[in-house]
Amino acid sequence: MAKYALSKDVKEIFIQGVNAEGKVFRPSDWAERLAGVLSSFRPGGAKPGDHISYSPWCVPTSIGGVKCVIVQAALRDAEPMAWDFVINFAADNEMIVSEACSLPDWPKG
Repeated sequence: MAKYALSKDVKEIFIQGVNAEGKVFRPSDWAERLAGVLSSFRPGGAKPGDHISYSPWCVPTSIGGVKCVIVQAALRDAEPMAWDFVINFAADNEMIVSEACSLPDWPKG
């Protein structure tokens, strides 16, 4: 099991659906499933209907053709057990975890 030494001032992490050897994690919809499990953890708490949208703190995406989940550190501050769940999921599955930050979409034109 991999252990992750994340800095205390990290703003967000990227969990990549590959391990250090480049083996792709299965099932192919793992990112959507993980984000779905965490959909109720959100600013202001869960409200009716929140189960049909992702939490802004845990969003599935694809980067360079690799499935990823972007997890905001705000989840750690608001729901430490949910944060630990995500980190342990990544560690148990030997996924690559990177400290990073999302860039805003640039205006087209």
